Amino acid sequence: MKRPPRPEELRLWGMVADTVHARPGDKPLKLRAKVKIKPVRAPKAAKVQPTHLASIAPLRIDPSEIKPTPVRTPKSAPGHIEPNRRKRLIKEHDPIGARLDLHGFDQDQARPALEAFIRRAYADGHRAVLIITGKGKIGHGVLKKRTPEWLAAPALREMIAGVSQADQRHGGEGALYVALKRRA
Repeated sequence: MKRPPRPEELRLWGMVADTVHARPGDKPLKLRAKVKIKPVRAPKAAKVQPTHLASIAPLRIDPSEIKPTPVRTPKSAPGHIEPNRRKRLIKEHDPIGARLDLHGFDQDQARPALEAFIRRAYADGHRAVLIITGKGKIGHGVLKKRTPEWLAAPALREMIAGVSQADQRHGGEGALYVALKRRA
């Protein structure tokens, strides 16, 4: 069963029908019935009494109590590698320009080594590199967690196009593909 048109639908149809004009010399269009349409009005907003606002005490903040919030780096590196590019890296159609193995490094040694490696690979014009972090004990490695954060840091973000987990043949969960941007 067909439902009757709603008032807002009739109003819209009336607006469309008003834009249709017959060409000169044509017979006028015969309309089935003329419908009077009432305009749809929005409900009135409640008025705010000014007396309520006057009873609120102004908020006073001591400037010495304001502490700057620390800037946090995002938990993941800038974007993922495009799926087609990742497939080309897995199948080795696009070469992996360099590899960095962080096994045996602690955090204090790994971060400077990673930054130097990315800068050198970018300067050499490599388009993709492989970083092997290892899985850590029980799959919760510190380097595995921290490497994406380090790659997202402002120092390296300008050079990196994307980061993705490596395929099993290149280290799986314990390694990352890093796509590098083209040098300008």
